[in-house]
Amino acid sequence: MTMKLTELNPRECYELLENARFGHLACCKDGQPYVAAIYFSFAEGVAFSFSMPGKKLDWMRENDKVCLYVEHHPQGGGWTSVVADGRFEEFPDSDPWRGERFHAWSLLQKHNDWWEMGSMKPRDLPVLNESPHAFYGIRLTTVSGRTAVKID
Repeated sequence: MTMKLTELNPRECYELLENARFGHLACCKDGQPYVAAIYFSFAEGVAFSFSMPGKKLDWMRENDKVCLYVEHHPQGGGWTSVVADGRFEEFPDSDPWRGERFHAWSLLQKHNDWWEMGSMKPRDLPVLNESPHAFYGIRLTTVSGRTAVKID
């Protein structure tokens, strides 16, 4: 099988992001990279997501430069991938951020399992008076992508 590799233009990259809901988010602290799987919803140049406290959230709060990787494997072979660089922006549960927080929730809740990946932890969390979860966005600064299709 022979494959043809081509670059995606920005419009094609955004189309893939708009139709995807699963990706890998990379962040970095003190020169050490970290990658985590996330569910997200993409709109208006922002990948909206949700997380419980942990390494990913701590690291993004310290260094807002992040990278989102998304891939698609269509039936029949081949693949398409997009790499999107961006900046982390948290939407705290406070009046100035209420609109962004609701917007993130309204996009994410269109899928019945939107909260699972962001809320699962390998250990029990203590019961708190307030919810510790965080809504956030990755405001994209650059996108690039490639696709490989089978050729005869």
